[in-house]
Amino acid sequence: MDNNIFDLSSNNAEKIYIKGKLHPIRVGMRQVTLQNGTKVILYDTTGVYTDNGYKIDTGKGLPKVREAWIKDRLEKDGELHTQLWYAKQGIITPEMEYVAIRESQGCPEKDAITPEMVRDEIVAGRAILPSNYRHPEAEPMIIGNKFLVKINANIGNSALGSSIDEEVEKALWAVKWGADTVMDLSTGKDIHQTREAILRNTPVPLGTVPMYQALEKVKGKIEDLNWDVYKQTLIEQAEQGVDYFTIHAGILREHIPAALKRVTGIVSRGGSIMAKWMSHNNQENFLYTHFEEICELLKKYDIAFSLGDGLRPGSIADANDEAQFGELKVLGELARISRKHDVQVIIEGPGHVPMHLIRENMEKQIEWCDEAPFYTLGPLVSDIGAGYDHITSAIGGAMIGWMGTSMLCYVTTKEHLALPNRDDVREGVVTFKLAAHAADIAKGHPGAAERDLQMSKARFDMRWNDQFNLSLDPERARKMHFEMIGSGADHCSMCGPHFCAMKITKSI
Repeated sequence: MDNNIFDLSSNNAEKIYIKGKLHPIRVGMRQVTLQNGTKVILYDTTGVYTDNGYKIDTGKGLPKVREAWIKDRLEKDGELHTQLWYAKQGIITPEMEYVAIRESQGCPEKDAITPEMVRDEIVAGRAILPSNYRHPEAEPMIIGNKFLVKINANIGNSALGSSIDEEVEKALWAVKWGADTVMDLSTGKDIHQTREAILRNTPVPLGTVPMYQALEKVKGKIEDLNWDVYKQTLIEQAEQGVDYFTIHAGILREHIPAALKRVTGIVSRGGSIMAKWMSHNNQENFLYTHFEEICELLKKYDIAFSLGDGLRPGSIADANDEAQFGELKVLGELARISRKHDVQVIIEGPGHVPMHLIRENMEKQIEWCDEAPFYTLGPLVSDIGAGYDHITSAIGGAMIGWMGTSMLCYVTTKEHLALPNRDDVREGVVTFKLAAHAADIAKGHPGAAERDLQMSKARFDMRWNDQFNLSLDPERARKMHFEMIGSGADHCSMCGPHFCAMKITKSI
């Protein structure tokens, strides 16, 4: 792995650490120094990879930044609890203080996110802090409506094949560009080893869909799936350190007839697997009937539920239909059960939804799921964006993020066409960081618009390097600029009417 991919110096940036006041913690942030001396503090997802002089060694893995905190809690009462349990007891954990500092991005103290606010939101079930004790390499992050909109990047191998090293590289590439979580959706060979390598080298929470590996264990025969195979898969992945599980426990037998009337039927792989299993065995979803047992297992490790939308619409014609909303009501029921067990929970959402139906999704989710954080795939606002689905989806993502969604799952250019490569991961992550940031500005998140303000000032002053360094993709911005300069154009001829108008304004 090339150490240079995490070099900040070319962007006039450096890694800084802010100390906690309640706990002996150090919170890593990115600081960009502008040409006028202004210092801009930014949220950073890269962990120690951007520390000055850090050498990547994927065989060794990352430092265990949370290990001491975990041991301290174990020594105090002899057992480990979930972040939700601690929050209910009125305890502010190091993780809670960490995310409060991180979320504030150096804004004035009067506007800052406080550890008390973090605890309150976790208690209320409006936020989660996914943090499996077996993944101490991951830095704490929070998902909730009152915090920065997060984004997830999906990676993973398939039967077509990719190496473990390639999947680790994609995970690191995703966090370089700003992914807040990564999901390993591997379905090919070496699933366990691939996940282990990603976990040991990824500084953000990791999610999976355990059903995928469970199906591999029965040689792909859906009718042979059973609770015991699935449970053993949960335990295996929990022991490794997975921070949140997508579990399709909300799709029931009663929902299938409505789903089969759709234009595109059931497009969720997990949802279609469970639908076929229920139809073949003439039984209720075993994830639903064993849900409280799953809660107890997740509670042991502090793994969060990501309650899967097995009936998400795969076309705008199917949006907001009986099947989708029927499952959503069940997810609300399961979320309440989860919280009784002190297990953190988020709700997954659509899918393909036209713009005029997005708000209804958000309002019903808030009502039926008691404001649990919403995690959505897009939504994609049109069905004709093949090759540009990242844009189709980011439009809906920005809208639903503004309305209250807490995390967006990225969509790549190849979403309906092929598996993403490294360049697709970059394009998808940066596009969705932009959608999430636009939502943060609209929500009025503390400090969200400061970066934009500094960018605008840099544009007005013609400070080109500052414009590059404040952008979401400094490397691409710089490359595009100098490609034009290299073609023989001067600054005046290349900057266009926008900059020309500002020049005239400055001369008035």
